[in-house]
Formats: sequence, C-alpha cells, structure tokens
Amino acid sequence: MRTSRSQSSKVAVYTSRSWLKQSSSPFRTMWYDLLASRSLARQLLIRDISAQYRQSFLGLIWAFLPAVTTAIGFTFAAKSKLLNVGDTDIPYTAYVLISMTLWQTFLAALNGPVQAVASGKSIMSRINFPREALILAKLGDVFFNFGIKLIPVVILFIWLRVPISWSILLAPVALIHLVMLGTAIGLLLAPLSGLYQDISKALTVITGLWLFITPVVYPLPQEGWFATIVQLNPVTPLLVTTRELATTGIVSNPQGFWIVSVIAAVGLLLAWTIYRVAMPYVVERASS
Repeated sequence: MRTSRSQSSKVAVYTSRSWLKQSSSPFRTMWYDLLASRSLARQLLIRDISAQYRQSFLGLIWAFLPAVTTAIGFTFAAKSKLLNVGDTDIPYTAYVLISMTLWQTFLAALNGPVQAVASGKSIMSRINFPREALILAKLGDVFFNFGIKLIPVVILFIWLRVPISWSILLAPVALIHLVMLGTAIGLLLAPLSGLYQDISKALTVITGLWLFITPVVYPLPQEGWFATIVQLNPVTPLLVTTRELATTGIVSNPQGFWIVSVIAAVGLLLAWTIYRVAMPYVVERASS
C-alpha cells in the first residue's frame, strides 16, 4: 500500500514593483511592519546604549555634560555683561539648561535616522528585516538620553527653587511633538545619507546655525526682522511651548504650536512613506 503525503512550502517572490503597488493597503502594511520591528528595535537599542557607555570613564555623565557646560558658560557671559539676553521667566541658568536639553533632544531625533541608515546600510544589504527597527531603536535612544539629561535639570530647579505649574504634566505631549518634527526631517534625509556622506557633514553646519535662530539661550524676541525669522523657525513654537509647560504654565503661542504639530505629524507620515520607497534603492546601491 502506498501513501502520499503533501507538503506545503512558502515561496518568496521578488519583484521590481514598488511595495505601494503590491499592497492594496500600504499604510496597513507600514503599521504591521512597525509592530513587527519592536523586538529587533529593543535589541538594537540595548546594543547601542551599551556601546555608547561601555568604554567610557564618565559613562552616563556624557549625556548631560554638554548642556550643563553650555548653561554655565552662557550664565557667566550674561553676568559679566558680555551677553545681553534680557529678562527670562525663570533664573537664566535654569532657562538655558532646560532649553539646551530640549534642543539637544530635537537634534538627536533629527540625526537618529540619518545615523541609523548611514551605519546600518551594510547590514541591510545582507539581512532582510523591517527597516523601521533602525528608526525605533534611535527613538528609544532619544528618550533614554532625555531621561538622563533631566537629572541635572531637576536638581537645578530644586536648588534654585524654580516654581513648577501643574502644566508640567502636559510637557511630555509637547516634547513628543518636538521629537516628531525632528524624526520627520531625519527620515526625509535618511535615504540620502545612505548614498552621500555629505548629508551628515552638512547637518552639523546647518544645525549649528539653526541654534542661533532658536530661542535657546535668549528669550523669544518680539520686534524686528530677527524676531520674524525666529518666529518662522518651526522648532520655536514646539520648544518654547514645551519649556513653558514645564515651567510657567503659560503658553504664549498655542496657535503656532498646533500648526507646527499638524505639519510635523503629516510630515512624519509622508517622510515614513518616502523612507520605505527609497530604502530598497539605497540598499541596492550600497550592495553593488
């Protein structure tokens, strides 16, 4: 007596068609890939954090040391009359420290996707995995380092007896919007960074100039052409609102905050779509 046994096997089909055309619901596919990448993103996050501080004598201190030294330097400059910054709602040292912490968090969100693609393109050319894992790992790193940066901020606020409003509970919402804007810009630039090293170098120059038109070490100007430039800066309403919610509780520009927040949300979705469309071409170029 002869028996037959059927075996089923999965066949992978490779096609040159865009994933947007292959899927009837591309955004659902994006969401499923995002969920599927969580485990790998967690492993990458742990690896990256360990690599950052493993062979460092000062360890986690490096996370907040730049913001602290900047705050000390500008405080000395302001007290010695070398820098006329005007009046701030809270002590100037605390003002600069929390502002620099928020600015560095925005920069980390912006540079994260760029660095992830630039350093991970060789792995992507050999292993097939959801590309969102690289971005999620960098986002985790952003919030981890922000938590470390908050330690000296809290200590300084307690030491200087800076009054805190109940609105501090809403500050994380505004912070997420700030990170969302940085991530959207970084995602747009990420595919290019996998092809050209100039992107990372150009970002260093651009963000250095960007800092001077962001009210980080000075209050928001109200008059003149420079005030117009600062107010048109998309980072300004998000950073200022986060700082205000964490301190005074009085939001000076809620309309600007929500306008930029909507732009950041739409921009993030658009940048994510472009990232998924462009990455196969980047990987192909990197492996050739």
